Amino acid sequence: MKTKIGCLHAHYSNIAYIQNAFSANDVELVHFVDPGLMIRIAADKNFDLVQAQDRVIEQIEWIAKTNVDAILITCTNYIALLDEDRLKSPIPIIKLDEPFFEQVCKTTEPQVLLFTNPATVEGTIKRLHEYASAHQKPIDNIEVQVIEHTFEMIMLGEKARYENEISSYIRKLLAADESKVISVVQLSMVDAAEVIEREMNVHIGNPLKTLVTHLGPITKG
Repeated sequence: MKTKIGCLHAHYSNIAYIQNAFSANDVELVHFVDPGLMIRIAADKNFDLVQAQDRVIEQIEWIAKTNVDAILITCTNYIALLDEDRLKSPIPIIKLDEPFFEQVCKTTEPQVLLFTNPATVEGTIKRLHEYASAHQKPIDNIEVQVIEHTFEMIMLGEKARYENEISSYIRKLLAADESKVISVVQLSMVDAAEVIEREMNVHIGNPLKTLVTHLGPITKG
């Protein structure tokens, strides 16, 4: 019987990345998209942390009742808001960023983590440091860079333009130092990173690669 995974996304564009990554695997993916929470947090000053956490718990518990075997959360902000101690369901929770964090922590060379969405940086880096601390792995070799004025492109559906900006940015980084260790942190950046990998025969880290490796044993047919 296929493993059934419920996937919680903050934006519909993440569906294709997850679907394509596991297209050859014996797994059924059911997608749930709710951009409303992050919009509410940004727009309503009276919507506090507790209310946001309540909403995430509500989402997870609702998905758990759809007969899935596990739940994958692809939004770092949702992951940061999740208080697992409050969950009533024993269903396994898979956090997109944790296998990626493991890889980042294993890398001993100086490395650049690229973002396009400034709003995700603080929460992601906070979780990265928490993960590193919990696993007793120092990470003093990280440089964070945000590719400015690009994230609005993907939000407007301008995917080709968005990916071109990311690819150009990575090319410039590698032109300055071809040995530089680079990872893209957001799913929406994966396709652009893979273009550079093929074009320049380099490795660009991304959370989709590490997720596929992490889930391989339970999703292979």
